[in-house]
Amino acid sequence: MPEDWQSALAVVAHPDDLEYGASGAIARWTDQGKTVRYLLACRGEAGIDTMPPEEAGPVREREQVASAAVVGVSEVEFLDHPDGMMTYGLPLRRDIAAAIRRHRPDLVITGNHHETYHGGFLNMADHRVVGTAAIDAVRDAANRWVFRDLGLEPWGGVRHVAVSGSPLATHAVDITEHFDRSVASLREHAAYLAALSGDMANPEPFLRRAAEETGRRFGGRLAAGFELLDM
Repeated sequence: MPEDWQSALAVVAHPDDLEYGASGAIARWTDQGKTVRYLLACRGEAGIDTMPPEEAGPVREREQVASAAVVGVSEVEFLDHPDGMMTYGLPLRRDIAAAIRRHRPDLVITGNHHETYHGGFLNMADHRVVGTAAIDAVRDAANRWVFRDLGLEPWGGVRHVAVSGSPLATHAVDITEHFDRSVASLREHAAYLAALSGDMANPEPFLRRAAEETGRRFGGRLAAGFELLDM
């Protein structure tokens, strides 16, 4: 995975999306002195079955900010697209392009935009929508004649888009020294995890299995995989 860059913007749908795969790499990068910022398309208000959205949104927002701090990220921005009902279109592309123009990153990180994950497990609509919109917004942000009403200078300096969780991973990041922090960052989503069942409710073994599987494909150490798109 190229690391000759200085700033990144991570664009995903929900609180916890980055913690299920990318946060170990983000911890590594912030330890190298790189700047990483988060942009969440929603506040995760529909993500806890036992908690009404008006209560869940603020809880999940606080948990995401705390989670980001564990891996060295201090800037977390939330949009207000509806959790569970996001649609691909110009409003979402516009919001992401605006953030790219404001922050002027070298790298954009996003989530899996494909229909499935590795192993054939189905992806969900919000992930697909936001991942696709983030990729398209990179080009939007570079075109001065697109979204002119933003009043922001175009930014064409994004060199790569790194897609976390992709079944078509082409690159990987060694997270052996940062694995424990990736687990700690996911554990900050305490209310969310408490309402889950199954493997995803237990951060350490779930993340370890994923990191070991990726490592077997990319050299043997604990790793986070990415599909790297050159822009």
